[in-house]
Amino acid sequence: MKVTVQEDSFSQNQNTRDEATEPGAGRPWWHRLRTRYLVAGAAALVGLGLTGATVIATGSDDAPAPAPVALDAEARAEAAARADRADRPPVTPSATATTPTPAPTSASPSRSTTPKPTRKATSAPKPTRKATAKPKAAWVNPMPGAAVTSCYGPRWGTLHAGIDLALPAGTPVRAVAAGTVTKAGDAGDGYGISVFVDHGNGYLTHYAHLNSTAVSVGTKVGAGTTIGREGSTGDSTGPHLHFEVHQGGMWNQIDPAPFMRARGVDLGC
Repeated sequence: MKVTVQEDSFSQNQNTRDEATEPGAGRPWWHRLRTRYLVAGAAALVGLGLTGATVIATGSDDAPAPAPVALDAEARAEAAARADRADRPPVTPSATATTPTPAPTSASPSRSTTPKPTRKATSAPKPTRKATAKPKAAWVNPMPGAAVTSCYGPRWGTLHAGIDLALPAGTPVRAVAAGTVTKAGDAGDGYGISVFVDHGNGYLTHYAHLNSTAVSVGTKVGAGTTIGREGSTGDSTGPHLHFEVHQGGMWNQIDPAPFMRARGVDLGC
């Protein structure tokens, strides 16, 4: 019995020394046994060349303390992750994803950008006014623009019964108003070639000392109709027209100046 006790004491002493030198000393024996297995496993990994293996020493069952990770192990883990992502099929967009619609442009390609021709506003044509012919005067000057060389009245001791108008020989002589020619040719009594026109209102006009006549007895004339050419026939000292107005019949001469003036014609006397 004495020997057995000694052996037990030796074993207890040995266990006491082991507990003092091993990790987890002071813990139950199964804790120390697990720690030994972990250390042995780590040594085996080092022997296989995995120097970056992680050695975990668990001090307790609740919170294991991680050991530092070697750089080589991190690089290998990143390479494995990249290889794992490369092997994955490409991710297709979800069918529910909305496709962005392009913003509308200012000019649609389907519509023509050519500007349409603008129509010019055309103004309505103004009604043209027809030039109304100025009514012809009922009475006119027998030789317009002529100079007055003698008026109606006493001259050289006798009555000058008309008005003398002078222009170059051959100037047209016109009828002063509408009427009918009653005499054309030499009238005698120093008047030379003459023309008489009856105006149908009780008055006759006499054109004397003509060079020639352009009408004959019975010719219908109007105001301004050429009846002859100025001359110096009969008792005349030079080319001129001797113009008379007869009232109520031939040879009843009156002053032509106030008569013609009353009808809008100024003979200058």
